[in-house]
Amino acid sequence: MAQTPETLTHALLDAAAKAGADSADAIAMDGTSLSIDVRGGALEQAERAEGTDIGLRVFVGQRSAVVSASDTKAETISAMAERAVAMAREAPEDPWAGLAAPAQLARDWDAAALEMADPAPEPAPAALEDDARAAEAAALAVEGIAQVQSASAGYSAQRVHLSASNGFSGGYARTSRGRSCVAIAGEGLGMERDHDGDSRVFQSDLRSAEEIGRTAAQRALGRLNPSRPRTGAYPVIFDERVAASLIGHLVAAASGGAVARGASWLRDAMGEQVLPEGLSLIEDPHRARAPASRPFDAEGLPTRRRAVVENGVLKGFTLDLANARKLGMEPTGNAARGPSSGPSPRAWNLELTQGTQSRDALAAEMGTGLIVTSMIGSTINPNTGDYSRGAAGLWVENGEITGPVSGVTLAGNLRDMLLGMTPANDARPWLSRIVPSLRIEGLTLAGT
Repeated sequence: MAQTPETLTHALLDAAAKAGADSADAIAMDGTSLSIDVRGGALEQAERAEGTDIGLRVFVGQRSAVVSASDTKAETISAMAERAVAMAREAPEDPWAGLAAPAQLARDWDAAALEMADPAPEPAPAALEDDARAAEAAALAVEGIAQVQSASAGYSAQRVHLSASNGFSGGYARTSRGRSCVAIAGEGLGMERDHDGDSRVFQSDLRSAEEIGRTAAQRALGRLNPSRPRTGAYPVIFDERVAASLIGHLVAAASGGAVARGASWLRDAMGEQVLPEGLSLIEDPHRARAPASRPFDAEGLPTRRRAVVENGVLKGFTLDLANARKLGMEPTGNAARGPSSGPSPRAWNLELTQGTQSRDALAAEMGTGLIVTSMIGSTINPNTGDYSRGAAGLWVENGEITGPVSGVTLAGNLRDMLLGMTPANDARPWLSRIVPSLRIEGLTLAGT
């Protein structure tokens, strides 16, 4: 009988019980991935990977341990279970550890409705190579492009199954196909590069390779001959390409793990205003064809649509079972894990309320300031929300873009920044984080 992720998880649970575990859960995943890179019109690299990974978490009282392997032979599974139980017996007790109660488990889900896996056949390597060649050729066809650093295409397919001794058993499949291009403009020390790419669950939804190559080229050209702005306090627009990183800091601070450790600037902010009135941040793990959709989490709990922030007010932390127990709250179905680790909280698909104006309209209103299109480095104080990042982008004078800038450091406090933001209307609806361009008032810019 052929092994599947489902049969592997049940074999792991049987072995854990024989080894003396009081309870256990197991995860198994198998899949394939294929990636193609071209340079100068020639194939540079082709890589295919296939594999299966299994993970087992066992409990002995309030003590637990996790082991993993990529070997699925019966003797390996038996040895894993014996080792996990031996490790658990030596581990410190954790009063918050344990599986979900049967009444908490997901039931009657419809994974097919989420369209997490494309039924189309796996693309041939030649088709992916054609994608990469087309993206490179389109970039090189744009006047002023010196070279293409990389042009790539890839595909992956994966099956995941989770089983636990509390009676849960469930799995699903997931696919992804992507195209990307990095173009270089200019010469010598004046070279600048930029990129574009697209990744989708369904291959038919992908933007064309030619569009991706041209966009990468145009972005690279737009970065040539940058200047450094004057140091001072200015309004800043985080372009849609990077705006999700700003919301990502809010999501990280609302993680139950950070809150439970006391290492979050939102730890005492439940019920308080954290975004402007009228803005909400909604998590929807049931959005069709979205990269982070799933019918249940890594502890077998049902996922559901919920408001992280509603009308500007913080409504919920992102919680797995253990952190929910620590905080005296209900879990939110946000546990994530891999074969070699236990569960931890992670947010799924997120969407921020969009505004009514374009990014350029927001820029016209701000007068003089910066549009950030790329960022480097990060210094974020998780306890206070103090923020400092390097940035590059476009300078705006009197509401008009005057040229590229680089070598800028942005500084502020996330609590103040998020309360003073204005969203545009340009978010891409297929991403896992749907976040438009965001204008922030009064950031400190360190330039010349």
